[in-house]
Amino acid sequence: MKVLLNCHLPFMFAHGGMQTQIEQTKSALEMAGVTVEYLRWWDASQTGDLLHHFGRIPVAHLQMAQNKGLKVIIAELLTGQGSRPAWKQALHKLAVRTVSTIIPRYISSSFNWDSYRLADGCVALTEWEAHLMNQVFGAPREKIFVVANGVEQPFFQSHGVKRGPWLVCSATITERKGILELAQAAVLAKTPLWIIGKPYSESDAYAQRFISLARENPQILKYEGPIYDRSVLARIYQEARGFVLLSTMESLSLSALEAAASGCPLLLSDLPWAHSAFGENVSYCPVKAPGTTARFLREFYDRCPLLKAPPRPKTWIEIGEQLKAVYETVLKTSR
Repeated sequence: MKVLLNCHLPFMFAHGGMQTQIEQTKSALEMAGVTVEYLRWWDASQTGDLLHHFGRIPVAHLQMAQNKGLKVIIAELLTGQGSRPAWKQALHKLAVRTVSTIIPRYISSSFNWDSYRLADGCVALTEWEAHLMNQVFGAPREKIFVVANGVEQPFFQSHGVKRGPWLVCSATITERKGILELAQAAVLAKTPLWIIGKPYSESDAYAQRFISLARENPQILKYEGPIYDRSVLARIYQEARGFVLLSTMESLSLSALEAAASGCPLLLSDLPWAHSAFGENVSYCPVKAPGTTARFLREFYDRCPLLKAPPRPKTWIEIGEQLKAVYETVLKTSR
C-alpha cells in the first residue's frame, strides 16, 4: 500500500493545526508500516494506491485521480461550518440542495460539493463533522470514517509535578481563536492567564491590541510568544492550573487534546465540536462578551483543583493504525 498526501494550502502561508495534523499523520502512518509520500505535482512518474487529500478537492482533480487508478479520501476541516447554530446549518443544507438542483451545472460545480459524494471515503475528526458531511454535503454514511487527531508522546509523560497558578491557552493569535477577548476577560476576573502562540502576521491589528493589553497587565497576562519544543510545552501543560480555549470556530483543537493528555482540566467554547470530542468531561463557556466570559473564567479557575482530568486522547501511533485500517477498507471496496 502506497499513500499520497496532499493539501492545497502551503504551510508557509498559515502555520497552525493543519500543518501539525498532516506532518504527524505522515509520521504515524510510517510507524504503522505504510509507505507514504507527499504528492509531487511536478513528478509525472509518481505512483500510488490512494490519495488522502486534506481539504475539499476539486471534482475534476478527484475524477482524474480515480481514472489513474487511485482511491481518493478527502479530509476537510469543517471549522466554520461546524461552529454555526442549527438554523444556519439547516439554511446551508437547503442552499446546497437548491443550488445543486436549480443553478446551471457549470456554476454549481465550482463549489465542489460533489467531491463528498464521489470520493471513495471521507475522514471526519469528530462525529459532529461526520454528521455534517452526510447531512449537509451528501456524503454516503458508509463512506465516512471518524478518526480524531492524535497526541505526541511527550504529552503523556507524567512527572508528578505540582500544578501552578497559571491557566494556559495555546493558539494562534487571531480573531477566531478569541485570544484578545479571553485576555480581556482574564484581566476583568483577575485570573492569571498564559497565552502561548503567535499571530499569522506581526503587523496584524488584532494581534497588536492583544500584545498591548498583555504589556499593560504583566501580573495577570503572560505572553512570550510561541513555544516550539514539544517537551517544554508538555511540561507547561502538566504544571498549568487548567487549559482554556474559547475560539468562536474550531474543528478539533490539537492543543486541547495535548492539554487533555497532560491531565489538564479544560474550559472550552460551548460549541458542537467540543461536546462531540469531550462530552461532559470538561467545562464549557458560552461565546459571549468579556464580562460574561470573565465570570465563567473565574469560576473555572476556582474549581480547577477539584476537577477530574479529561479522557485520555489517542496517540499518533494509534491514529496511524486507525487510518491504515481505513485505507485497507477503502482499497478493498469497489466503486
